[in-house]
Amino acid sequence: MSILTPRELAVVQLLGSGCTYEQVALQLGVSLHTVVTHIKNAYRKLDVHNGRAAVMRAARLGLIQIDLGKEIA
Repeated sequence: MSILTPRELAVVQLLGSGCTYEQVALQLGVSLHTVVTHIKNAYRKLDVHNGRAAVMRAARLGLIQIDLGKEIA
């Protein structure tokens, strides 16, 4: 069982692929406010304070796959 919900995982994965918050909202069909809420929850659960750290911690825990050749926002 993952420490993140499926939606939080999707948000972190999209951030890891280089998407902005606005692009994540469009991709998932949710509001920007909802994306921000998922991000805040993911940061808290992963014990991090920014997107790069969230992506790296989630990848290290095996929760998401990232392309290490791509810049993380």
